[in-house]
Amino acid sequence: MSGTVTAVSSNSEYSFTKPNRASIVLLAGLGVEGDVHAGVTVKHRSRVAQDPTQPNLRQVHLIHEELFTELGEEGFDVAPGELGENITTSGIDLLGLPVGTLLRIGGEAMVEVTGLRNPCLQIDNFQDGLLKKVVGRDEAGNVVRKAGIMSVVQVGGVVRPGDTITVELPEEPHRPLTRV
Repeated sequence: MSGTVTAVSSNSEYSFTKPNRASIVLLAGLGVEGDVHAGVTVKHRSRVAQDPTQPNLRQVHLIHEELFTELGEEGFDVAPGELGENITTSGIDLLGLPVGTLLRIGGEAMVEVTGLRNPCLQIDNFQDGLLKKVVGRDEAGNVVRKAGIMSVVQVGGVVRPGDTITVELPEEPHRPLTRV
């Protein structure tokens, strides 16, 4: 299974959106070089408030571009980087990957999938009503999160739009993604 990087984004300051870049550099064990969320321990404000010593399982945020198409059909205009992701992908069912999946990106970098992004109310501040489109419930009443996945950097390297992403599934039994 493989896909493509369609955009890369980072921001050195806390803000909801992240500007697109020509490239980003992933640093092993840390995240995106110069990004506000890079670090060994948690950097997301809500996580820091809970326990600032927690390991950072949210170093790199990936969203599938197909979500933007789906949201567009619902009347929302969302572009790469606007939901705060670092890497926008195409051609991979990110939400269907199990915990521990390795994503080899470009010629060097590799991230390990840790879980689902848990979207917050800031999404509605970005576009009113958007939160209900990226978090909902299935027929059985289970929470469904669509706002991408989180990962940690195993091998650093430069990532650019157009880079190939190769998926390596972990050994079975697979564990489904939960929020991190």
